[in-house]
Amino acid sequence: MDLSKYTDGFFEVNSTNGFLPKHEPLRVLPDRYIGLQKVIDDMPIKKEDGSDGLLSIEGAIEKSVKDLPNYKELVDKEDDPFMLSALYRAYAFLASAFTLAPAHFGYLKTGKYGKAHNYIPEQIAQPLVSVSDKLNVYPWLDYHYSYSLGNYFKFDKNKGFEWENLGQAVKFSGMDDERGFIMLHVDINQNSPKLIEGILGYLNSNNITEVNNSLSLCLDGMKKVNKRRQLMWQASRWKHYNDFRVFIMGIKGNDEIFGDGVVYQGVWDEPQQYRGQTGAQDNIIPTMDIFTGVINYYPKNDLTKYLLDLRSYRPICIQDFLADLKDEMAEDDHNLFKNLIKDNNEKGLYLLLQILDEIYYFRNGHWQFVQKYIMANTVYPKATGGTPIISWIPNQITSVLNIMTEVFDSISNDTSLFSKTEFGEVLEKKKTLLKKQLQLLHGDSYDAEEVFSLNKKMNLSDD
Repeated sequence: MDLSKYTDGFFEVNSTNGFLPKHEPLRVLPDRYIGLQKVIDDMPIKKEDGSDGLLSIEGAIEKSVKDLPNYKELVDKEDDPFMLSALYRAYAFLASAFTLAPAHFGYLKTGKYGKAHNYIPEQIAQPLVSVSDKLNVYPWLDYHYSYSLGNYFKFDKNKGFEWENLGQAVKFSGMDDERGFIMLHVDINQNSPKLIEGILGYLNSNNITEVNNSLSLCLDGMKKVNKRRQLMWQASRWKHYNDFRVFIMGIKGNDEIFGDGVVYQGVWDEPQQYRGQTGAQDNIIPTMDIFTGVINYYPKNDLTKYLLDLRSYRPICIQDFLADLKDEMAEDDHNLFKNLIKDNNEKGLYLLLQILDEIYYFRNGHWQFVQKYIMANTVYPKATGGTPIISWIPNQITSVLNIMTEVFDSISNDTSLFSKTEFGEVLEKKKTLLKKQLQLLHGDSYDAEEVFSLNKKMNLSDD
């Protein structure tokens, strides 16, 4: 693969940046957008100085938006990728804050999400659509340019991407649990360059030693990804997820909140629908699914259709990378699992099995986040991306367990690399855990704590 073509000037997929931006995003907008920056600064429930912001007062964001100038003509002239990302981030956050403020206040009053505004005012809609067209993305809060990867700054420029050293440029709640939640996603992605390096090494390998060295790089990267991901329990307390969760809800799939959709005033007369920001739009696991062959085990159902639909909510350069990687891995001389068997590369098969195990732990950890951060906090059945909470992640966990079983079975029983008996027992335990959890989740009523506690009982707890 020629990695030089996977760039849009903001993202540049390679073994230096991984999936992070080429350099730190703009923290604030230039003075020509002072009116927009002021609304963004005033917007969080808790502002930078600790005072109450617009989203702490019912009706305040609506009044503030009325006085906002329409910067469409200025936006139309912009062409710098980092400037476009900062503008898209500002308008996407503001569109979500404006539309979902009533749903937020409804939740505070009743414990259930209220109805959102079904329109975006012209002074937000027109520049948002303009800048989203320039970036070739949907005009709604996304994971890459706005919510997460394009929304960080370092407190200490000499330190790394650990979440403790990262701040948010734009916020909804303005509280530390929101910062930890968002910035941990950036933190995780500091390990993506090693994954890209390992994958590229495999594609360019000429012998078994080079293959295994590349797989070892990927395994090391995935272990580090999981180690950082587990810090979510510390970075963002689960009881505080609802402080900001409603503001990252998407239109599509959330009919209870948005009805038929949202009208972008001054742009389209017909209501529009887009999926919400979600960690499922991150690139690490989709990349590893393609590389390891997990995608070949995805079941053919609506949940998989949702998963593939989310691929279109990524920057074009990353969509192209994923598509080309899929094509590369499908070729006979690059098909990982088949080639490891063909070359009788038992060490490689064990490395693949361990990488798949890390993918499992990532997904099962994410599934535990869902059980605690969402299911224990609300009875609302949809994820921010508009997908069903209860069945969404188990769909992908099943895929991983199925390929793990095949790889495991392909390794000789008398291997000296690991104890097949011990690994097999743990693998069966993972299958049993998922089966028992799904049994508990049948019907409309369930005990989220009972589902979560099974992880501890079976020694597969993530926290």
